[in-house]
Amino acid sequence: MGKNSLIGGSIWEEYSQKVQDRMNNPKHMGEFNEEDAKARNAKLIVADFGAESCGDAVRLYWLVDEKTDIIIDAKFKSFGCGTAIASSDTMVELCIGKKVDEAVKITNLDVEFAMRDNPETPAVPPQKMHCSVMAYDVIKQAAAQYKGVNPEDFEDQIIVCECARVSLGTIKEVIKLNDLHSVEEITQFTKAGAFCKSCVKPGGHESREYYLVDILAQTRAEMEKEKLQGNLKDDISFNDMTVVKQLKAVETVLDSEIRPMLHGDGGDLEVIDIQKSENATIDVYIRYLGACSGCSSGSGSTLYAIENILQEELSPNIRVLPV
Repeated sequence: MGKNSLIGGSIWEEYSQKVQDRMNNPKHMGEFNEEDAKARNAKLIVADFGAESCGDAVRLYWLVDEKTDIIIDAKFKSFGCGTAIASSDTMVELCIGKKVDEAVKITNLDVEFAMRDNPETPAVPPQKMHCSVMAYDVIKQAAAQYKGVNPEDFEDQIIVCECARVSLGTIKEVIKLNDLHSVEEITQFTKAGAFCKSCVKPGGHESREYYLVDILAQTRAEMEKEKLQGNLKDDISFNDMTVVKQLKAVETVLDSEIRPMLHGDGGDLEVIDIQKSENATIDVYIRYLGACSGCSSGSGSTLYAIENILQEELSPNIRVLPV
């Protein structure tokens, strides 16, 4: 198979030589059957995984020594593009000789890194990173079958970045521990968002449930809220703050507790004014924006929820008034 038989020459340079070699001459493509397993005193595992986003699929064959749980040999069949073939071939090679519990720890980043010609240059273009994710997922399927458990048992956190296999918990922890302020910093620390960039913000290659821009904003808001609560314990009460400080405190709570809920329905709000009345009530005047403007719940359940949260977090004397 010639170099240009898979993709055009101008695009070809985005793929490492190792990827090109495995596309054209995979080392581990094939299959095992029960006779092969019996001849080698091993257990045959056959696992399938397909990617809905591109239609690619891979079938993984393991021969496992049940006495040691070591994968003594492995092969694959790939139904998809050249990158899927190269990724699957590399994944199989990484599995051979490892115990099943060790193989489960192989990530798509391990697969992609193993296909690089040098450590600094990605092996495939960003839009093809999902092919190595398939390799990661089919390993989980095979391990689950061997151990008699569900594949989900190997994934106990929400995955935000499918390409780098980075979880929501990891991203939030990194933001807090390192006081990160930008998506670029998140990418530097975790590799999340470094490849297809679908998880960075809406409108990317594939839709996501969580986006880095939103996680960053919400986590920063949580950090500000925690800082605020610490200051309230050590400093003056909300009632005795200046209006400027009260406004900042209210905005912090709104960002962490209220706005994410409103944004989910296409709405928002802004604080118009804060006034102290003679009876010690602190009136917070708000204006609904977007889908919240004119919504009947704005003077009912939503208003009650906003007022209740501000009272719990800042002061029982707060009253919220929509204008």
